[in-house]
Amino acid sequence: MSHYLIELLSLMAIFSFAIVSPGADLAMVIRQSVMHGRSAAIVTSFGIGVSLMFHVTYTILGLGLVISQSILLFNIIKWCGVAYLIYIGVQSLRAGASEIGPGPSAAGGEVRGQSAVKAFGLGFMANALNPKPVFFFLSVFSAVVHHDTPSLVKFGYGLVMASCLIAWFVGVSYFMTTPAMRAAFGRMSKWINRASGVVFIGFGVKLATEKAG
Repeated sequence: MSHYLIELLSLMAIFSFAIVSPGADLAMVIRQSVMHGRSAAIVTSFGIGVSLMFHVTYTILGLGLVISQSILLFNIIKWCGVAYLIYIGVQSLRAGASEIGPGPSAAGGEVRGQSAVKAFGLGFMANALNPKPVFFFLSVFSAVVHHDTPSLVKFGYGLVMASCLIAWFVGVSYFMTTPAMRAAFGRMSKWINRASGVVFIGFGVKLATEKAG
């Protein structure tokens, strides 16, 4: 048991830095918070967490190694991700100030919302179409987790990481949708849309330069 605890703590020590580092997932949660409010951002956060388990599952099954060694598969995933990020970026650039939702109402509900399915899908796809988690989990699991560790235990590690990831982004969602933050965003909505559009396109271009291996 102590051996597994050490593995988990080692994984979390590495993963904690990956969680807080800026990336497409963080940009997506911030965009959802600003444009569609707290509920949509929280659902998007769960989509990102479930997508992380998707990466963990196929990595444990050995498919991650196949993807990392296949230039064709890597490029298919990469260019789908590039297209998705640039599409979101263009949509943000085209959005006007009216796209910014007013956020939580006085009663605690959403004045302007987004369907849960779409919000979840945005988070899931933003993470699923990023090939970088493949290499992250391959390198982390090979360096930290012993090859004799049961797959069920490895899956448990993934659940802990996914839960922490969801908790982090839910926290971001709450912070970004506080009354003070909403008021500030409301005054700068047009420029926030433009800035987020540039950020997503930038992440897409950056992903386009990534190479397998």
